[in-house]
Amino acid sequence: MKDLKYLAAMSLPLSAIISLYFKGSLSYFTIVYAFVLIPILEMLLPHDTSNQEGAEREEKAKSKLYDWMLYLNVPIVFGLLSYTLWDISHHTYSPYEIIGLVFSIGIVLGTNGINVAHELGHRQATFERHLGKLLLLPSHYMHFYIEHNFGHHANAATKEDPATAQYNQTVYSFWFTSVFRQYFSAWGLQAKLLKGGKHSFLSIKNDMLWYSIFQITYLAVVFLVFGPIGLLFAFCTGIVGFLLLETVNYIEHYGLSRKKMPSGRYERVREVHSWNSNHVMGRIVLYELTRHSDHHYKSSKKYQILDYHDISPQMPYGYPTSMVLSFLPPLWFKLMNPRIPSEMKVRAT
Repeated sequence: MKDLKYLAAMSLPLSAIISLYFKGSLSYFTIVYAFVLIPILEMLLPHDTSNQEGAEREEKAKSKLYDWMLYLNVPIVFGLLSYTLWDISHHTYSPYEIIGLVFSIGIVLGTNGINVAHELGHRQATFERHLGKLLLLPSHYMHFYIEHNFGHHANAATKEDPATAQYNQTVYSFWFTSVFRQYFSAWGLQAKLLKGGKHSFLSIKNDMLWYSIFQITYLAVVFLVFGPIGLLFAFCTGIVGFLLLETVNYIEHYGLSRKKMPSGRYERVREVHSWNSNHVMGRIVLYELTRHSDHHYKSSKKYQILDYHDISPQMPYGYPTSMVLSFLPPLWFKLMNPRIPSEMKVRAT
């Protein structure tokens, strides 16, 4: 039964269904659930630093149950989004209700969409990577696949990485620098991939070009089927989704940096270059994203067997709570800056 604990991630779409069904002030219920109730549960529930070992680890690594719990997010995300678009285009909503639903559905796009896409994007099976790219579509962030896999994992915890927040950088500044730098970095990485394969810009191998076509087509179809209100809703929920991702990016590597060697190359990525959290609630609703240190150490590992490492820097709270704290920069800096290793602070100045 404990293998089904990751179904707790479905509580986020369920909270959005509550927002959609009851409307009114409950249109904002997903916000309250994600950033008030889950943080409270994180503080009440104990930490779990245990790792999988031996036969149990092998069994979990091979079990398809954990894969199907990821795949389940595809129909849920697109089903919920499609129904909401239909509902708001056929019924009258107050502006404040629309705003509440934008945030509620946007949170689902960020957690059950982009977060699951991140996990699937690291898989070896082509169809799993395609599912991951599909989940990035409604958040207008398909370029994340290229930038994350070919850029971020090579450059994490360096100034060359758009997705690494610098020491004393606010989350609001980071949103702008990361969003734009990642997009242009993805095009640069795509150009290198095309050049390496001796393909032209207009080649069918140009994934960034395909991503642009798919995303424009998605918004065009939404407009034709659901009208202007549907288009505006889809556009705004996508923004909420990718800003949620960027907030997670912000807390994952904030202030951490790798040493530059005499050769000009950086030391390899180690467990000390990502913030880790063992708060149980955040772990299961985010499919172990909070064990980010081990993910960077071995990115091919499936989420259910990610390990805790003693040397990894530990967050005082879980990821959901930390996201809330990041919205208050003075409090965030007060809590996090003392936890950053002194040698990394020196490299940041």
